[in-house]
Amino acid sequence: MLERMEEIMLHRRHLIAAGFAVAGLMLSGVTWAHHGWGSYDSTKTLTLDGVVEKIDPDNPHGELMLKADGKVWQVILSPPSRMANRGKAIGEIKVGDRVVAVGYASKAHANEMRAERITHNGVTVELR
Repeated sequence: MLERMEEIMLHRRHLIAAGFAVAGLMLSGVTWAHHGWGSYDSTKTLTLDGVVEKIDPDNPHGELMLKADGKVWQVILSPPSRMANRGKAIGEIKVGDRVVAVGYASKAHANEMRAERITHNGVTVELR
């Protein structure tokens, strides 16, 4: 009887561990899917000079909605901590500010670009 109880407890521990492993893989899959830099056309540099319409400063990276060339572009930035370490905290950029973003257009999403560098108030920051 004692052996059977030990076997059941061991089985439960394995199920719990498997559940945590699956949950971890699912959560990390969100991050993997989010950082598909191969979906940007790095053969052509795109320069957008426009006005910030919206800012999302959250991790894993910041984003700007930038009105440029008669369109509103989603500009993917680097993580906020990297921007701050390189001299431009994303919190310094405000709606209505002029920003120049240089980077690569998305192959999958119209009006989306991954910024390699931005210039704001005369300060240029390398993001990658």
